[in-house]
Amino acid sequence: MKKSRLVFVPAPGMGHLVSAVEFAKLLINHDHRLSITVFVLKSPGSTSVDAYTDSLTASPNFPERLHFVHLPTDESAPYLHDLIQNNIPLIKQAVSDLVQQSQSDPDSPRLAAFVVDMFCTAMIDVANELAVPTVVFYTSGAAFLGLMLHLHQLGEQGVLDMTVPDFKDSGTELAIPSFENPVPANVLPSVLLEKQWEEFVDNYVKGLRKAKGIIVNTFEELESHAVRSLAQGDTRIYPVGPILSAMDDEKAQQRSDVIEWLDNQPESSVLFLCFGSRGCFGEDQVRETARALENSGVRFLWSLRKPPPEGSKNIADYSDPAEVLPEGFLDRTAQIGKVIGWAPQAQVLAHKAVGGFVSHCGWNSTLESVYYGVPIATWPLFAEQQTNAFELVRELKMAVEISLDYRMAFRRESEPGVISAERIEKGIEEVMERESERRKKVKQMSELSRKALKEGGSSYAYLGRFIEDILNDRM
Repeated sequence: MKKSRLVFVPAPGMGHLVSAVEFAKLLINHDHRLSITVFVLKSPGSTSVDAYTDSLTASPNFPERLHFVHLPTDESAPYLHDLIQNNIPLIKQAVSDLVQQSQSDPDSPRLAAFVVDMFCTAMIDVANELAVPTVVFYTSGAAFLGLMLHLHQLGEQGVLDMTVPDFKDSGTELAIPSFENPVPANVLPSVLLEKQWEEFVDNYVKGLRKAKGIIVNTFEELESHAVRSLAQGDTRIYPVGPILSAMDDEKAQQRSDVIEWLDNQPESSVLFLCFGSRGCFGEDQVRETARALENSGVRFLWSLRKPPPEGSKNIADYSDPAEVLPEGFLDRTAQIGKVIGWAPQAQVLAHKAVGGFVSHCGWNSTLESVYYGVPIATWPLFAEQQTNAFELVRELKMAVEISLDYRMAFRRESEPGVISAERIEKGIEEVMERESERRKKVKQMSELSRKALKEGGSSYAYLGRFIEDILNDRM
């Protein structure tokens, strides 16, 4: 069969780019007939993207059938929508050139499909003009995908308006087909609850519906109810995860002292606190967290980040964390704890000394915790993290709750209330229980996540099905 090329358009941002690249590598390793071209979009101020792609292409193991096309940084586009729209003509021209090349060179792979990030569905029109199908690469979970599709449909029908004042705190519970339990309004993502995001959500979900299929970064055993529910819809669903970052970058090398410290701790004894690339707190919350850690007496590794200055998005590390911590905290906990800045999260979670994870419940972090068998204490911040926390605690019964509905304003216009040290300490004690049912369930799911990716596993089978559908023009 003739060789085929896929065009990938990930959203800007390392989390989306890394997941897309890891999926591209999976496809190429699975089938020798595939080549993949990844268009790299860059938002203003992004500095790590070039270093990441350069480190990949410099590796002797980098697949020769995977190519990057770097698009120029667009300083005039402060918002994602504008950035994507501005890049449409560039991608259209570049892909048209690839098509011409394949027509003039019989050995060149034909263009078979676009694979676009869930925030880049505007690119579907480009694919349609070139008469090729588009598949969405969905970097959240299956249950959340089902929630967005269902609630958008109710909105279109005029059955439900979640943007009315106080809906979030109304106590309303919603029946969502992709969830077994009713979903309370206070764990819905902010984009569904605020009028200003209404047009964004409408375009976002309509874009998902225009795709010929949706690749979901999850696995059937983890979200079995949600996957079954989505399979009854009109769009083909391919749960091919967990797709995890294999990033071994310079920062991780610099943090070898963290791994050395973990090497000297007893097995499953350390609580890891890490809140993603945008996770940081005000001084009052930092002090309550420190008090909870000290009172619990647990061994801990805390990734503590500094909030950006007003008007900036750039989160940094403290030059001296003592400036925001209670006086003497670092001295008193020196024997059992370590406060750091940026953390090599996957490396830490993979370490045998780590026994619990206080997390913002971003989907990539959730999958890493499952894969490495580390139970979560939930503390969501942004985006769909509240819904993920609810799924982990109430739906899957694999996590403990510090909070399900804590949320920060998207642009940090205001700070949420402070969670008390007592509440945090309770979550710490529960997540670190050695023989809990939750811990057993996470360990079992860890084994299933690894089996899913191997030959004969559910995700391996879905990956093969996706490839055959693309190669045989069945989309």
